[in-house]
Amino acid sequence: MTVSVLVVDDSGFFRKRLTEILTASGQIKVVGVATNGREGVELAEKLRPDVITMDYEMPVMDGISAVREIMKRHPAPVLMFSSLTYEGARVTLDALEAGAVDFLPKNFEEIARDSSQLQKILIERVLDVAGSRPGAKLSAPPPAAPPTPSYRGPAPARRSAPERPAAPDRPSRSSAPEPETPARRSIRRGPAKHYSVVAIGTSTGGPVALQRVLMALPAGFPAPVVLVQHMPASFTPAFAERLNKLCRIEVRQAEDGEMLKPGVALLAPGGKQMMIENRGGQGRVRILPGDDRLNYKPCVDVTFGSLARSFPGKTLGLILTGMGSDGKEGCRLMKQSGSDIWSQDEKTSVIYGMPMAVAKAGLSDEILALDDIGPRLADGVS
Repeated sequence: MTVSVLVVDDSGFFRKRLTEILTASGQIKVVGVATNGREGVELAEKLRPDVITMDYEMPVMDGISAVREIMKRHPAPVLMFSSLTYEGARVTLDALEAGAVDFLPKNFEEIARDSSQLQKILIERVLDVAGSRPGAKLSAPPPAAPPTPSYRGPAPARRSAPERPAAPDRPSRSSAPEPETPARRSIRRGPAKHYSVVAIGTSTGGPVALQRVLMALPAGFPAPVVLVQHMPASFTPAFAERLNKLCRIEVRQAEDGEMLKPGVALLAPGGKQMMIENRGGQGRVRILPGDDRLNYKPCVDVTFGSLARSFPGKTLGLILTGMGSDGKEGCRLMKQSGSDIWSQDEKTSVIYGMPMAVAKAGLSDEILALDDIGPRLADGVS
C-alpha cells in the first residue's frame, strides 16, 4: 500500500529534496506541495493525505497555526520539521500540543549530502506516522496548576466543547469509557499502595501524554517520579521546563548524583542514559553517556532495568504511547522482581507500539485510558 504525503515548506530546495527522498522509497507518493501554512490547510482538506510534513516557520500562516486548523477540519498525522535549538524545541512542543504526531530535525546540510542513514530514518518515520492516531480520543485537558506568571503554550486544538469545571486535583474524564476487562478492574479504586519510585516511559505522543498525566498529580504526591521520553538532547531541558510550569509537582531534567524526592519528577536527559541506584533505601540518579549499541538515548529498558535491581517489588512502572517496544524488557525485569506495571490502552495511544508490546507479553497489571492514569496515580499511590 502506498502512503500519500503532503509536503508543506516555504523552502523550494527542501520541498524538492524531501519529495525526491520520499518518492525514491517506492512506498510513498508525494501528492502535493504547499509553500505556506494556509496552502497546506487547503490542500490537506482537498487531498486528504495519509501524512503531512510541516515546517514551523513560514509566511502567511505558520506551522503551528496550520496544525491547529488541520486538526479542526480534517485530522491527519503531521510530522513536524524543527531546528535543534532551545527555541526550536519550544516551538516543536507547541506543535505537538496542537496535534502534530512527531518531529524530525530539519538539517539542510545532511539532506544535501544525500545521507543514506538520514533517508532511512525519514522514510521509516513517515511510514510509522501514517499508522498513528492524530489527537487520540482524549477528553478536555485537566485543570492547570494555580496561575503563575509563566508561559503555558497554546490551547490544544482538539477541544470541541466548552471545558466543564473539575475538581482541583482531577482532570476531566473521558465520557465514553471502554468496556471493562480484567486488566481494567482496578479503575474501581483499591486501597492506596506505597511505591519507592514511579517510573514512566514513552516515545511518540509522549510529550502530550506526560503533560496530561503529570498535571493530574497533586503538589503533595508521595512518591518520586522518573520520566524517560525519547527526545534529542537539545529538547529535554525545554520539555522539563514546560512541564514544571504546568504541573503542581516539581519537574526538572535529571542531573548525575541527585537523590530522588517525593513530589519531584526527574526527566532523563536526551542523548544519555539514566539509571537509578539504591543508596540506603533512597534512590540516586546516575547519568551515563549514551551507548551507540542502543537505539534509544535515553532508553526505557535501561532505566526500568536499573529500578528492578535497585528497588525490587517497590516500583510502579508505566508505559505510555510510542513506536517500537522499548520498555518491554525493563517491565519484564520489574515484574519478575515483584513490582507493578501499568500500560496505556490502544484507544488513547497516538501509536500503540510500546504499550502493546508490554500488554501482549502479559506484563500489564492494569491497562488504562490516558485520562484515567493521572487520577489513578493520585488515588492509588501512598
